Parts: sequence; structure tokens; C-alpha cells
Amino acid sequence: MLKRPAVKLAVICLLLPILVLSAALLHGTDGHAVDLDAVLAGMSAIHPLGCDALGRDVLARLSEGLSLSLAVGLVVVGIGAFLGISIGLAAGWFGGRVDSLLMRLADIVLSFPGILLAIALAAMLGPGVDKLILALVAVGWVGFARLSRAQVLSLKATPFVDAAVACGSGTVYIGVRHLLPNIAAPLLVEASFGLAAVIIGEAGLSFLGIGVQPPDASLGTMIREGTSLMLVSPLLVVWPGVVLFMLVMAVNLLGDALRDHLDVRGADHA
Repeated sequence: MLKRPAVKLAVICLLLPILVLSAALLHGTDGHAVDLDAVLAGMSAIHPLGCDALGRDVLARLSEGLSLSLAVGLVVVGIGAFLGISIGLAAGWFGGRVDSLLMRLADIVLSFPGILLAIALAAMLGPGVDKLILALVAVGWVGFARLSRAQVLSLKATPFVDAAVACGSGTVYIGVRHLLPNIAAPLLVEASFGLAAVIIGEAGLSFLGIGVQPPDASLGTMIREGTSLMLVSPLLVVWPGVVLFMLVMAVNLLGDALRDHLDVRGADHA
């Protein structure tokens, strides 16, 4: 897997986010410290990437925004995966009315464009990181639910599941011990793509002003704050935009490589 071109390109894309995090850690500047004497200052030894309209260090804020995007992404994917997989396992295993009810709920969520539904939920819940996470989780669980349901339906009639039922194993035990390990590979791929989608969603909602709120830094808020100063200091938009692009590209490339690596049937035909 490590020799795949996608993985090599993903590593290259990850170099910039890693460099930003490492440089900010070594630099040790507070991203919230306002210095009116350094307003819109250019790159220097004191401020390697310059300063914003309030004299705050861009490198430190980039690092903070990048860390927040990754944290929100991991939390949303973790919670969404837990909810979605639980719902999908229940729907696929019990079938009947349970399956119909849960999948109709998923269809209702899927009937709306994901980003528009997230915007509506975030606007109703109000600004803040916790509300942002809730809005993104409400949208992000559906993919895990539908995928896990489809996988469970294909495994229900297999001999090892029949043997577990014949031995008197409980539903939860069968799901955790027998079903979940056998559907982990496609769910892991779904999680990798979901992480990229959540990072983009967080940046988009923060750019619109209904996500992360000042003075906290987010890649989306940094881009929004820099748009009014593009003619004066375009790098205020370029830096967070490039870091966001590189991060999402790396996650997507790793997801592609992981999907190809775990696709046994595709590997056999290649």
C-alpha cells in the first residue's frame, strides 16, 4: 500500500500541514495576542507568515485552525460512525418494520443536500463548536448506516452467523463479535472519506459565520476574515486556503489508497 502513487502524493500533501503544526509549536507564539504595531505586517523572523488585521500571528492561528479542524473532524466521524453503524446493524439484523423505519429516517436526511441541511441545523442551533459538531453529526451518520446495513444483509445467511445463533449467542454479541469485524474494512474507507467531508463542512460553516466564532481560529474563519483584505494582503486568504486544500487532498488520497488496498476482488482481477 505504501508504494501506491496515491499514498506518496498524500504524504507530499501532508507535509505542509505537518510543517505548519511543527513550526507553530517551535515558534511558540500566541495566536490570540493582539499587536496593533504589527497590523498586516509581512513575513519576518518574528512572524514567519505575517500578521492579520489585528496584528495576530498568522502561523499561530493557522496551527490553531488546523488543529481545530482535525479535532472536529475526528469527533464528528467518531460519533457519526457509532450512531450510523449501530442503526445500520439494527436495521440489517432485525429487518421488517425496524429496517423500514430506520431506513426511511435515513432517506429523509438524504433527501436534503448535506451541506444545506448542515447549514440549516447550525443556524437553528446557534454558533459554537459544540453546535457545529451536532449539526455535522446529524448529517454524517447516514453513510455509515446504509453501508453497515447492506453489509449485514449480505452476512446474515452465512454459516458462521447461523452457527452463532444456534449456539444461543445474543444479538449484541453477534453484532460485536461476528458482524462488526467482517464489515470493518468498508466502514474504515467510509470514515476516511467522511473525515475529508467534515473538514470541508466545518470550514464552510465557519466561513459563513455559523461555526467557529472569533477570537477562536478556524481555517474557514481565517478565509472569511481575509476576503475583505485580499487587495491589501492576499496571503491572509492564500495560507489557510492552501492548508485546507492540502489537508483535504491528503485525506481523500489516503481514502482512495485504502479502498484499493482493501478491495480484495479488485486486487485479484488486476
